[in-house]
Amino acid sequence: MSKSLYETLEVSQDASSEEIKKSYRRLARKYHPDINKDAGAEEKFKEINAAYEILSDENKRKQYDQFGDSMFGGQNFHDFARGQGNVNLDDILSQIFSGGFGGFGGANFGNAGFGGFDFSHSGFKNTRNQPNLDLNAQVTIPFTTAILGGKHSVNVQGKNYDIKIPAGIKNGETIRLKGKGQTIGAQSGDLLLKVSVSPHPQYTQEGDDLTKKFNLPLKIALFGGKIEIETLQKTITLKIPKNTKNSQKFRVKELGAMNRKTKIYGDLYLEANIILPDCDSMPNELKNALEKYL
Repeated sequence: MSKSLYETLEVSQDASSEEIKKSYRRLARKYHPDINKDAGAEEKFKEINAAYEILSDENKRKQYDQFGDSMFGGQNFHDFARGQGNVNLDDILSQIFSGGFGGFGGANFGNAGFGGFDFSHSGFKNTRNQPNLDLNAQVTIPFTTAILGGKHSVNVQGKNYDIKIPAGIKNGETIRLKGKGQTIGAQSGDLLLKVSVSPHPQYTQEGDDLTKKFNLPLKIALFGGKIEIETLQKTITLKIPKNTKNSQKFRVKELGAMNRKTKIYGDLYLEANIILPDCDSMPNELKNALEKYL
């Protein structure tokens, strides 16, 4: 029985969870669109993430180990993923694996495709003529919650929902609340919340990297020293070299936002804002020395 998900992640079928995770991280870095500009790298990156989503989940992996590529109509995973076009691959895989395939006995579904069908334990059910019960709404999330994750309350059509926010979520992404949409009879749609992240007064974000300005006394900028800075994750001590210039940036690795696909953290860039002392409060000797030597 062909099991091409393992080929996608370049591991053996008896690979441990740690081996799968290690290989996934290596491949994710190799094919990440920000790093690899080759044609097809982005599609390969999506396939790698989808394969890991299945093989890193104990229950999904058991289903796949039982039925293999018959779950993809007998195609290997590469051909199946490429054949979906612009359709959301995550949604299709979610449909397939939520069905469990418990009632099909591992049957091969051929190349008929999956459009218009819902996989369930009782068999195939045509959904082409059924109404769309999904409900769409907007949700605005605080910047810190978007970076660190957490809970957030939202009110939609008079109903309150406490939703779990995954760390690293970005503007424009959608959170799906299953079964919270419109209802007709025994059928319920999903609530789709399009995310808008509030700006932060101290931080800016570019991709997975964050930038924050911090006030730096002139004395430390000139002669060097250490300064404590509060970041979103923790308080750090930053070492400042002599002759630091205004707007000079310091990179702190892995204190940025988490990439939800690769699980890799971006970096935090700390930008120095040098604070000048009040000249009128200086003793005359110091002012005269500054005028002479600066």
